[in-house]
Parts: sequence; structure tokens; C-alpha cells
Amino acid sequence: MKNFIATGNTLTITAEADIASGAGVLIGSILGVATGPIANGAEGVINLTGVYDLPKTASQAWTVGAKVYWDNTAKACTTTVGSNTLIGIAVLAVGGSAGETTGRVRLNGAAV
Repeated sequence: MKNFIATGNTLTITAEADIASGAGVLIGSILGVATGPIANGAEGVINLTGVYDLPKTASQAWTVGAKVYWDNTAKACTTTVGSNTLIGIAVLAVGGSAGETTGRVRLNGAAV
């Protein structure tokens, strides 16, 4: 097959700002997680699939299987649809206390 390019699990991007390793990066309508730090203007790799612990909206409980969206203003996951981008599903229940600010998400790997 001469037209195969890649498996599509990663994407090389040029950062428009400094990006920390493990940070969520929204490119159009797809979210990836930085595999390492990426300096502003430099190229780096983001993972488009997999399961990650990501920042989430505080005081918001999640159930396993709940749709998870990316709030690009807050740079955090949420179960609130609004103008947020669908990025995957919750794979671990998490409580809704103000101190629970991390959620486990399986990225859907698709632009929607």
C-alpha cells in the first residue's frame, strides 16, 4: 500500500504557546496530550488516543462512561456541553468536591 502515512495515534504540531508535558492541546476539534514539553514556535508530538488523567472542572462529579468535553478557555475537562469540544469518555468515577480536580479520560481520537 503506497498511500499509508501513519497509524494516526499521534500528531506533530507547531506550538503557538509554551505547552507543558502532559497538557491537553486543542487543534481545531481534536484534543491531544503533549508527549513532552513543547516551546512556543517549536514542533512537538501530541497523542490523540489513550487514557489520561487530565484537569477537570472542580465540583463536578463524573460517572464511568460519561461524555467528556474540553473547555479550551479553562484548559480543563468538563461534562458540560455548551460550546465545549467532545474529547472522549470518563473511565473512572470521580466525586464532585471542590478538591477533586483531576479526571481519567479515554480520548476518542477523532475530530467531531
